[in-house]
Amino acid sequence: MIAGRRLINVSGDGAGGAQPVPGAPVATVAKDLGISESCLRRWMDQDAVDAGTRPGLTTAERAELVELRRRTRVLETENEILKRAAAYFARENILPK
Repeated sequence: MIAGRRLINVSGDGAGGAQPVPGAPVATVAKDLGISESCLRRWMDQDAVDAGTRPGLTTAERAELVELRRRTRVLETENEILKRAAAYFARENILPK
């Protein structure tokens, strides 16, 4: 995790080449991985949340929330379409032909 501006523990498969060294500065690790410091810090913060050491939404909870919001949006759209169709057909049945 993070102690000041130093990286204490980074998990990874080593696909990027060099393994992060415990205690290495975040800037060095970020440069080795080819990403920005802020990106690495966000990953580390999210890892701390996923591990349960920090409060917040875990990755799984965040994915579920995104899916639920998407589903809600679809249902609201479908509901609006059905309301308009019902109004259309109701108007059609009332008017003389």
